Amino acid sequence: MLPPFFLFTLAFGGIVVPKLNLILTLICREYLSDRQATEPGFTMMPIVFGEDNPQCRIPEVQSRVAQFTLYGNLIAGLLSAVASPKLGALSDRYGRKRIIILTTMGMLCGEIITIVAASKPETFPVNWILVGFALDGLCGSFIAAMALANAYATDCTAPTKRSVAFGYFHGCLFTGIALGPILSGYVIKASGTVLSVFYIALGFHLFFILFVTFVIPESLTKTRQSVAREKYHKELEELGPAADWINQIRSFNLLAPLKILWPTGEGSSPAVRHNLVLLAAVDTIMFGVAMGSVTVVIIYANYQFGWGNFESSIFVSIVNTCRVLCLVVILPIVTRLVRGPNASSRMRDSGCDNFDLYVIRTAVFFDMLGYLGYTLSRTGTFMILSGALASVGGIGSPTLQSALTKHVPADKTGQLLGASGLLHALARVVAPTIFNGIYSVTVGKFTQTVFVCLTSTFGVAFLISWFVKPHIYVDEKHPTEPECEAEQSVGRL
Repeated sequence: MLPPFFLFTLAFGGIVVPKLNLILTLICREYLSDRQATEPGFTMMPIVFGEDNPQCRIPEVQSRVAQFTLYGNLIAGLLSAVASPKLGALSDRYGRKRIIILTTMGMLCGEIITIVAASKPETFPVNWILVGFALDGLCGSFIAAMALANAYATDCTAPTKRSVAFGYFHGCLFTGIALGPILSGYVIKASGTVLSVFYIALGFHLFFILFVTFVIPESLTKTRQSVAREKYHKELEELGPAADWINQIRSFNLLAPLKILWPTGEGSSPAVRHNLVLLAAVDTIMFGVAMGSVTVVIIYANYQFGWGNFESSIFVSIVNTCRVLCLVVILPIVTRLVRGPNASSRMRDSGCDNFDLYVIRTAVFFDMLGYLGYTLSRTGTFMILSGALASVGGIGSPTLQSALTKHVPADKTGQLLGASGLLHALARVVAPTIFNGIYSVTVGKFTQTVFVCLTSTFGVAFLISWFVKPHIYVDEKHPTEPECEAEQSVGRL
């Protein structure tokens, strides 16, 4: 799964900047065309896609672009919050591959709409791109894609090695985010058109879909899928008339999928519930701060140190490189040294262990130190060092996701990671709003206020992590069988 998933993340990271610039160009073109039609004597200068258009550097266009991207992120974020838990639960019942393909199809459709809107702006106005955001959100967006990739890894990886597997997927994501914009810049420069990036991303996603369909084996055996469907049908029968889809719509509750974090059935206990809630809280805080601070850090560095595009690009590259090294080199090495080369390969869960908790606490602590460094930074060099320090915290997210999956039965993994995706989707919407708002009202007064708040948030997460107990899990009885079809032949050997 890792090589095609890397291409998937490369496509995801590669279109972020070109798509923003394309939206700006389309909105500018539409605004100036309307102005030319309504204002006698106003002549519109030609607008070239993918080129620098100085006539678009006006407050009216910038305001419309900010509003448009806000609407797009809200649409995608809220719809993915609804879709991610559903897709995660469906993957437990019908297999990971089908749902992974469905998620990729949403991104594929979004790119097709973007290409059409840019190619025929007279027929398809820029607002059609919002439809692409909606399709992306309905299919779960990249949040569901990460959750499903982790669910696939969970099926095929022993609990003691799971955080390393998750770390590889997170490493792919951050590598794609780091390299994607750089490679897309070279592609646009070589081809002379911004649309070439979207065609390449389209090809990558098509390749990913074909590779998953015809090459990668399904991670869930048909037996486990059947058992999960039977359990689901029994739950529907117990609900009776309330299970009718019309009644479900009437009683829709966005937060209902989070009930998996508070299990009450066979094998559960108060300790399990407390662990799940505490781990989910720490995971959401770390993801929320990461999403909410991206733009603030860049804007702050521009204001405080006068950084331009070059300095900001160097900073982002250094931070992401350090984070990827921690995920794909340091975490696997430390895990092997601590657990040993002959670590247990049992597929049955036994809850997170002390090593998982040490890694989580260390990650949160380094994040807290890094953001404290941002607060105290008075030079660009110290800002970069603080970013490198905070990047060590990248090992926390895969370990947290791994620790969560160790608390529930195997047939609930997708549902649990889907609920985690719901929390991530909400954090994706809420966190940037809060932290950008704090920065906007404090800049020029006590500009570092936002970093004080971010550091304090990590302090809360660090405190919470000490209340998580090791070796706690939902103890349900299951027949022993290979977890991944790809491992069945290995098991027979």
